[in-house]
Amino acid sequence: MDADRMLVAEATAGSREAFDELVRRYQVRIYNLARMLTGGDAEAEDLVQETFVRAFRAVGGFRCESSFHTWLYRIAVNVIKSHLERQRRLEAMAPRAIEESFTSATERLPSFDDLEITVVRRQAIDRALASLPHDLRVVITLRDVQGLDYREIATITGLPMGTVESRLFRARQRLRPLLEPLMKYASSSSRLPAARLADDRDERC
Repeated sequence: MDADRMLVAEATAGSREAFDELVRRYQVRIYNLARMLTGGDAEAEDLVQETFVRAFRAVGGFRCESSFHTWLYRIAVNVIKSHLERQRRLEAMAPRAIEESFTSATERLPSFDDLEITVVRRQAIDRALASLPHDLRVVITLRDVQGLDYREIATITGLPMGTVESRLFRARQRLRPLLEPLMKYASSSSRLPAARLADDRDERC
């Protein structure tokens, strides 16, 4: 039995310490997922808390039919989706405004020191991701940011494998023109997240 399943078994039996350990193992990953999908630190923190509250309430029904982290990611994606549906009017931003903001930021990159450049790159990538429809953003974030495989993404989202692949392809195609200004700054020894996000090669598990 792997460590996660041992902790889940203990949590199901009533061990709060075991569940707290599961939280420690996954809270950073869930936070990063929430932040990439919402663009807000405070929002992400609230969504992480809600995800683990729901997981705590539901852990007794976990039957190990999938890995714990796949089960947890599915809860997180559903929590985030519900939040975005409630906040869709506030989140709306014109694609043209996003592109202009992105271009303005990247044009200033050469005059920044290394730390500032990293911050601007991160902000630019966040804005590019924010320009995607939610269904595409979820898939590309799970794959290219979180590093999950197609099968896990299909389980988390409830989508057929082919739909996951097609959405990933479409997301990368839409990101490419936005991220090309950043890609030219990527070094040959260390690819930026931007380079991978805009890579539209036909991957397979």
